[in-house]
Amino acid sequence: MESFDLRAIPLEETRALRREVLRPCMTLDELAAHEPAGSVAFGAFAGGELVAVGLVGPEGEPGDWRVRGMATREDARGRGAGSAILQALVQHAIERGATRVWCHARTPARSLYERAGFVVASGEFEPPRLGPHYRMELGAEQMDLGAEQMELGAPEQTPQCATD
Repeated sequence: MESFDLRAIPLEETRALRREVLRPCMTLDELAAHEPAGSVAFGAFAGGELVAVGLVGPEGEPGDWRVRGMATREDARGRGAGSAILQALVQHAIERGATRVWCHARTPARSLYERAGFVVASGEFEPPRLGPHYRMELGAEQMDLGAEQMELGAPEQTPQCATD
């Protein structure tokens, strides 16, 4: 698996990539309006260039944290950038007391989350203009398993690393 410079970044630094990969019909201001309060972003850099991003923040029941806005540049897919971002987001949530981490995963990205220990928690659904998704969750039991699996370095094989 390739090594990336992984670090927390300001939310505004994620918007161009999120727009390119996830929401080409939205303006950067519209993307900003959909960022929940308390969200934190991480970016993966290769050769100084931002190649993958994701957000996480408290949302739902007490102890619930939601992963969203996962986006990997097309030329960086399959190199582990999405897995590295997901691992950083989950770790951030756990360090702040998360008892469950969840997301709305696009169907093509389902395997990325499963390799990280997430389990499907809904039938497939399709939000308007976003394509098919699943709700996926990483509960307290899976958090330990997910961390172990991510450390094994399973290759990323998803053509689109994206969540709602």
